[in-house]
Amino acid sequence: MYDSYYFNDTDAFFAGFFLIIMLVFLVMGIAGYVISSLIYYQASKANGFGELAYVAWIPIINVYSLFLLTAKGDDDVTVRAEAKKNVLIYAGLLLVSFIIPFIGILASLGLCFYVMYFTYRLFYRWSGEPGRAVLYIILSFITFGLFYFIYGLMKMNKPFVA
Repeated sequence: MYDSYYFNDTDAFFAGFFLIIMLVFLVMGIAGYVISSLIYYQASKANGFGELAYVAWIPIINVYSLFLLTAKGDDDVTVRAEAKKNVLIYAGLLLVSFIIPFIGILASLGLCFYVMYFTYRLFYRWSGEPGRAVLYIILSFITFGLFYFIYGLMKMNKPFVA
């Protein structure tokens, strides 16, 4: 006699269920990427960054669009310099979160708050009111980003208020 394991119907059910869940997450991730890229692309074109709008469609590099749309500055050079600085900070936090074990957890947490702050800045630039921007961040968090996509699609073709 030898030890062996035979698959039964329960194992097949859970394997199929796991596969379906993974496919749903993959489709949702791709849809989220396409919608956020569309939002960044159109918002860049509507707010004076038309020559760099294509960056929104490049994976990983598209965070530059977010930082470009939320950068503070009086002229184009200052805005682009601040956006590049923010991209470097983002990349540094991202690298640390993957490389160093314990500090990586703290870096990941910092990265989440960093992106959340710039999402707040984007909502503020769209709405013009800090209270609304905070409310929109909370609504986005509660709805797992669905509010961000809906509001972003509504505001992407309009120039910033603030």
